[in-house]
Amino acid sequence: MKYSEKISNRLNDLLTRTYDAEKGYKLAQDKVDNPSIKKFLGDKVQQRYNFGHELKNEISSFGQLPDKGGSFKGDVHRTWMNLTATLSSDETEKILEEVERGEKASLEEYNEILNDSDIVLAPSTENMLRKHRNAIQAALNTNKMYDELVS
Repeated sequence: MKYSEKISNRLNDLLTRTYDAEKGYKLAQDKVDNPSIKKFLGDKVQQRYNFGHELKNEISSFGQLPDKGGSFKGDVHRTWMNLTATLSSDETEKILEEVERGEKASLEEYNEILNDSDIVLAPSTENMLRKHRNAIQAALNTNKMYDELVS
């Protein structure tokens, strides 16, 4: 596999996860009533939208085609969020728990790419991935704070 194909495949995996996260955050935002949490989730919708554009641009710079949509796994996760929110007496707490689970998985995927010794990332790619990873970590920290407040 050529370098650009290998990198673009990994970036497309992140792009799919980003599409899923954007849709998940939008669903979560629609389900909560707390204005502060609603704003936090709305900010994450926009953040993931921006991440998606950055990833698409980076993939295109390697001469590859970016993926167009989310994953089946993401669709299942959103369905699960809907179901647990419907059945739960504390919808916001359950949603924040799901956000945490999703953010941890995203963080792990970013770390795997950044720490993969079999690939050499272009400086632009590495900088973008580090910026995204750090923003995801910050979102995870903020989410934990909100979760503690509603628990």
